[in-house]
Amino acid sequence: MVCKIRSLGLHGISGYEVSVECFLSRGLPSFELVGLPDAAVREARERVRAAIKSSGFDYPVSRISVNLAPAGRKKEGTRYDLPVLLGILSASGQIHADLAGFGFVGELSLSGALRPVSGVLPMALAAKRAGMTALFVPADNAAEATLAEGLAVYPVETVAQLAAHLTGEASIEAALPWTPGALRPDLPDFRDVKGQENAKRALEIAAAGGHNILLIGPPGAGKSMLAKRLPSILPDMSRKEALEATELHSIAGLTSKDLPLLDRRPFRSPHHTISTIGLSGGGSIPRPGEISLAHNGILFLDELPEFRRDTLEVLRQPMEDGQVSISRMSGTISYPSRFMLVCAMNPCKCGWYGHPSGRCACSQRAVDSYVGRLSGPLLDRIDLFVDVPALAFEDLSRHTPAESSSAVRQRVNAAREIQRRRQPEADCNARMSPARLRECCRLDEACEKLMKAAFDRMGLSARSYDRILRVARTIADLDGASLIGTDHLAEAIQFRNNPLDRRYL
Repeated sequence: MVCKIRSLGLHGISGYEVSVECFLSRGLPSFELVGLPDAAVREARERVRAAIKSSGFDYPVSRISVNLAPAGRKKEGTRYDLPVLLGILSASGQIHADLAGFGFVGELSLSGALRPVSGVLPMALAAKRAGMTALFVPADNAAEATLAEGLAVYPVETVAQLAAHLTGEASIEAALPWTPGALRPDLPDFRDVKGQENAKRALEIAAAGGHNILLIGPPGAGKSMLAKRLPSILPDMSRKEALEATELHSIAGLTSKDLPLLDRRPFRSPHHTISTIGLSGGGSIPRPGEISLAHNGILFLDELPEFRRDTLEVLRQPMEDGQVSISRMSGTISYPSRFMLVCAMNPCKCGWYGHPSGRCACSQRAVDSYVGRLSGPLLDRIDLFVDVPALAFEDLSRHTPAESSSAVRQRVNAAREIQRRRQPEADCNARMSPARLRECCRLDEACEKLMKAAFDRMGLSARSYDRILRVARTIADLDGASLIGTDHLAEAIQFRNNPLDRRYL
């Protein structure tokens, strides 16, 4: 007898249906599992055997064959434990139930309890698309699965509990749709930052338009402090953006039963020792890297020149395309990677080049070598360059409260709303299409003259020219202006003036 149980798998960020086919036949007792399983899937044999016995059922003394279809696609992880167990119990006649409209996902412990698995949200969305009416998942994954909406989700604690539900002995209550609970602790606030008004202004512009930004200054000037407070002024995420970001975090196993949906834009800050694969994603079974985990949020690279150059260069294509493609022998997987790149760096190895105290001990050659670790094409993709000088004593001793993040965030949200109404296909100016750029960033005669002077003096590239226009459009949006004025354009050009070029190149 062949018994089919519906389950789900993952390919990149997309879920797909997997049919778990179980066949019991006469012969010497054995357990064969086919369908391109990885080591974790093959090890399900021992977990299933123990879970069946621990749950009070009889393990069939038969030749057991299990096929995971489609058999030509690689299967990985422990999510198939539960459907394999149900297939064996159904094929051996120990459970009699119509399971055609149900999907099953879960890892088994040897005692028959269910453990959570990763990637439940994309699999729940795939179950909904496949026409399944109910999805049975480990209890810790139930809240995340309810985010798919329109699908009955049943939280399962143990195999015995599930068997009682399927046979009608005792029912499991469907999980209620997850809703946000109590407010989370407040994010670090800009009111804590003394001075650095120019840097705060640049970060407000970056948040309003989704622009990339580089902070340059000596140690202790507040670069990291400013960057870590940037999430507190970012605009609210839409439901679509939140689901996109949550799917990636779910695949990486970073969601929890208490907070299954990301309610704030992600902020990823990898250490400078990260590998190329860790940043871009990859592995024998490709997993999302930091640039994808920062999707719809911020990727913060502190001590930028300390990252390996080949690691930084992988950022160039995703920054332009908004996705990263990972090719392996098994195929190519694309992960979304629309993020704001926020970087911070010292002006030299010791960090004090150009400081009035003269404490820098670096030679000019050492300074040039340090700055030269960053390639021109990467820097050309930065929208705003900000000099963050060391604070004077007067700034540190001042007791006047600084502007709060909530006040700045109101202006940022207002500017983003203008951008959404103007360009529904792109939610921010940084992703404005060339056609939309020509339409929305027209310059009058005075602005044309100013732009030509800047283009000739700064030796701008075509990419730099477009990025200045996008930043100027964002500044105009913050002012509520319909057209770009000379003051908006001048401020955008000023932030394009790279301190690295001015000081060292």
